Amino acid sequence: MSVVHETTIGPLHLEASAQGLTLLGFSPVDGDADRDEAAEQVLDLARREIDAYLDGSLREFTVPVDLSAHPAWDRRVLEELRSVGYGETVSYGKLAAACGLEPVDARRVGGAMARNPVAIVVPCHRVVGSDGSLTGYAGGLDRKRTLLDLEARDTLLF
Repeated sequence: MSVVHETTIGPLHLEASAQGLTLLGFSPVDGDADRDEAAEQVLDLARREIDAYLDGSLREFTVPVDLSAHPAWDRRVLEELRSVGYGETVSYGKLAAACGLEPVDARRVGGAMARNPVAIVVPCHRVVGSDGSLTGYAGGLDRKRTLLDLEARDTLLF
């Protein structure tokens, strides 16, 4: 089941299964139109939490995520990425090390980030280059900067 959710950073394309959010993306996709009450509940929660995150009142998502359709390697990296907290950043190399890999495997981590189906909720915007520079983001570097600035501003208020 899929919906388009209008936000302050533009339209977000959401899909869900009964188990959790399967997509939070920036581009339209051909989604399953079948009505599913459990998936609708996941989408409703996702929309509420995205809005709360973007207005600065939510720091940690509780919406369940369903990554079951993705390779184990990607799931491993994406699950580790979920431990990077609000307002924090991590380099590709350090994320690789946290997954038990060598820093030279940073490109493999980058590949997993590029395939992240659930942007923002699984916060790939928090992954930066080893020198702190912004690197690729499916939503574009302007959105990545906006999300990082939102989190940095909010952490200064508390």
